Amino acid sequence: MIFKRVGEERPYPDHGYKPKDWSVLPPRQVRLDQLVTTKGTLDLNALLDEDSTFYGDLFAHVVEFKGEMYLEDGLHRALRAALQQRLVLHARVLVVD
Repeated sequence: MIFKRVGEERPYPDHGYKPKDWSVLPPRQVRLDQLVTTKGTLDLNALLDEDSTFYGDLFAHVVEFKGEMYLEDGLHRALRAALQQRLVLHARVLVVD
C-alpha cells in the first residue's frame, strides 16, 4: 500500500492558505504510508509531465488535522516518488487545529 488511505475529500476546515502562503512553511520529509489522499483520481498528464512543477511549488502540501496527515496538493509528486521506490516525500506541512 502506497498511502495510509485514499480519500475523496478534505475532512478538515478551510485553512485559508493560498498557494503563495505555503512558501513560509519549511519543507520536511513525510512518509508516504502516513498520508491520506484528498483526491481519488489523478490526471496522468500531470504525473508524466516533466514541467509539472515548473509553475508551482516544488513541494507537496500536507495538512495535519486530528493526528492524520492529508495530502492536499501534490498527488502526482507522491506517486512519482512511489514509482521511484522512495518511502518519503518532501512536503510543506500545515498543522490545523
